[in-house]
Amino acid sequence: MSITLRYTTSREQAVSILNDAFMKVFDNISGYDIKRPFKPWFRKIVVNTAINHYQKNSKLPTSVSLELIGDEIDPSETIISGISYREIIKLIQELSPTYRTVFNLYVIEGFKHHEIAEILGISVGTSKSNLSKAKRNLQDKLEKILTVSHQYAR
Repeated sequence: MSITLRYTTSREQAVSILNDAFMKVFDNISGYDIKRPFKPWFRKIVVNTAINHYQKNSKLPTSVSLELIGDEIDPSETIISGISYREIIKLIQELSPTYRTVFNLYVIEGFKHHEIAEILGISVGTSKSNLSKAKRNLQDKLEKILTVSHQYAR
């Protein structure tokens, strides 16, 4: 469920994707190699099901100018330790479907930009641009949270 929550905007969508993933697991269990660990096989099915859901329900741009990528977020910045897992998931869910999917695939799942481009049918530049914008949006949301919490701390 934690995987599907990162790819959706609501718990209902996440449950639907998870149910679809379980159906795929049950339909393809005969193809599972018992010599390999189950969890990574299952995780791959869940991620692929989430990607399929995204592709069915969105219209992705086919290309973005590399000039739109802009400056990358400073890699030395750290995550705020005071934010909970649920708050982080909520922030990710607030991203647009395109940004959320690229962010999850790159940051959480560890895919490379060329792999994301192939999976989603976009250019590598578009993948990089979407990741940069997703990070910037998350950073803006975190800054707003900090500003509000700082104001209440006064």
